[in-house]
Amino acid sequence: MPLTNAQYDEIIRSYDAIQLKNSRRRQERLKEVYAKAPRLKELDDSIASCSVAQAHKYLDGQTQALTELKVQLANIRQERQALIRGLGYSTDYLAPIYDCPDCKDTGFINGKRCHCFKQAMINVVYAQSNIRQILEKENFDTFSYEYYSDDDVNPATGLSSLATAKHAVMECRKFIDQFDKKPKNLFFYGDTGVGKTFLSNCVAKELLDAGYSVIYFTAFQLFDILSKGVFEKDSDAIAAHQNIFDCDLLIIDDLGTELSNSFTTSQLFLCINERILRQKSTIISTNLNMNQMVDIYSERTLSRISSNYTILKLFGDDIRIKRRMR
Repeated sequence: MPLTNAQYDEIIRSYDAIQLKNSRRRQERLKEVYAKAPRLKELDDSIASCSVAQAHKYLDGQTQALTELKVQLANIRQERQALIRGLGYSTDYLAPIYDCPDCKDTGFINGKRCHCFKQAMINVVYAQSNIRQILEKENFDTFSYEYYSDDDVNPATGLSSLATAKHAVMECRKFIDQFDKKPKNLFFYGDTGVGKTFLSNCVAKELLDAGYSVIYFTAFQLFDILSKGVFEKDSDAIAAHQNIFDCDLLIIDDLGTELSNSFTTSQLFLCINERILRQKSTIISTNLNMNQMVDIYSERTLSRISSNYTILKLFGDDIRIKRRMR
């Protein structure tokens, strides 16, 4: 994925900011715990002094110094952990804090770009830098069934709005659990405000946290990038095509809100088909029903979706309106 110098610098600055943020958080924790148990600071300070003292002994020819150091450090660690537990904290509460433990917030592992750096590139190139803030608000922890009714029943399935939502969450969980084993796809449809985008974001957060690459587009954004690559021969857009086909998860939100024409119809089929062939997962959400999908995108496209996607219809009241009313 091509990056301009400015984009690369922007990513590196973001890592510097993350390291500074987490360093400050750890210092605050140390200050908090040291105030409650001054003995802990004495133990932490003694680690360095013991190491230096034993190193001098070892250089003077006292070969048992390394063994003595191991025993001393083990005793310090044991007392330290007992003190921390006694204060009601977990034993790793004072450990270094990382957003990405794999690369320790450097962006690189053994000189190669970490998965978090690859996602940072995606976020910058596709102007989705706010995706993390959105997913902090829209995830399984904040998902609520209270907006779905047990009285509103779909006559076609016999399931209530609530039961349907619970089934959809179960399918999303299954999608995440089996993500590594076999590529799957999800197709959410239903009226506006029934939770389609929210559930897509729930899945996106889980997979981002697990180190997978995720690209989120509205249908308008997707077709805009594809058109620039085809009609304007835009080099960045052409390169973006490969990322669209190769990322671990592609989310196409609000399909049907774009200005549909023969180009968008053919490009949607190409995108869906290419990702199926490459065994890459896709989530699509739309307000369109199945008949409208056929009318706009053709029977061929719907056939691909029907045979390769788990199709989930959500229904009920508009959750956004309900929240505003509350």
